[in-house]
Amino acid sequence: MRAFAALCLLALGMTGAGPAPAQMLDFEGLSGWDGDNHRAALTAFLSTCDKLTDPDWKPICAFAEDAGASDASAKAFFELFFKPVIIGTPPALFTGYYEPELAGSLTRSPRFAYPIYRKPPDLTDGQAYLDRAAIESGALRGRGLELAWLEDPVEVYFLQIQGSGRIRLPDGRVMRVGYGGKNGHPYRSVGAEMVRLGTHTPDQVSAQEIRSWVKRNGRAGSALLNHNPSYVFFRKLDDLPAEKGPLGAMGRSISAMRSVAIDPYYTPLGAPVWIEKDGADPIRSLMVAQDTGGAIKGPQRADIFFGTGDAAGNAAGTVKDGGRMIVLLPIDRAYAMLPEG
Repeated sequence: MRAFAALCLLALGMTGAGPAPAQMLDFEGLSGWDGDNHRAALTAFLSTCDKLTDPDWKPICAFAEDAGASDASAKAFFELFFKPVIIGTPPALFTGYYEPELAGSLTRSPRFAYPIYRKPPDLTDGQAYLDRAAIESGALRGRGLELAWLEDPVEVYFLQIQGSGRIRLPDGRVMRVGYGGKNGHPYRSVGAEMVRLGTHTPDQVSAQEIRSWVKRNGRAGSALLNHNPSYVFFRKLDDLPAEKGPLGAMGRSISAMRSVAIDPYYTPLGAPVWIEKDGADPIRSLMVAQDTGGAIKGPQRADIFFGTGDAAGNAAGTVKDGGRMIVLLPIDRAYAMLPEG
């Protein structure tokens, strides 16, 4: 999945994978650690713990099953089995993403005229397929790949950025859709392009502003979206309960304000991550690395999942804050990351 503010800003952030310095901390050095809801964090951690197959995680997951009787026991669990490690050099870049709720239809109509597509059967993983401009011009039309139809091409674009969503059908049913593949073209930031063109300064770029500008500017707006050749396909999620969040990169539902997307080159999927986000609405909270995103690159890079619906989208779309990100690693793994000597 990946986040709108994140994708707007990445041209200004960290883009390359390479060795990163590591610094071990004590839990006393984590700002706000004692005041968090550690039991809620443990619940999120347990939801993907069985996916952690490395030997250093297995005994930890076994103990985690019995550690959630109280917030005190959950806090003690994390402090007993983990060490906090700063990977890379702060400040971090924090952004936010969410699960959209959109009106749509299973059939095309004057109101619902913009399709989302399932993955074409002739597209193989890693293949460079049709780019966004070609698909938007109708290259897939008539092949029966339409999964649903939406009201607005900008909403189609941002649904692709988020990677999952809920589509409210005219009869009241809700269809859940999730990431089904992509066209193999690299992501290019439309927010960075707005800055390059001189229409906006970096501090003016947000999901809300991109939506507004594209809608106001007709062909120029469409051309801006086509600057990003990457295109996401979807699949229908028939067995995902309404009360559950969208699926993350580990194949499990993610949790609002407890799940983050990270760069798995630096941060293991499934690891607890202590978030110290600064800015207008500071966050000091233990989350779990359960998702990834095309724009989430670098050791101090995280995209916070804010939940479902417009309120979550409004909150997520304005987040572009600094701070620091601390990964909780099994003790042996944490010490192994430190430089020798």
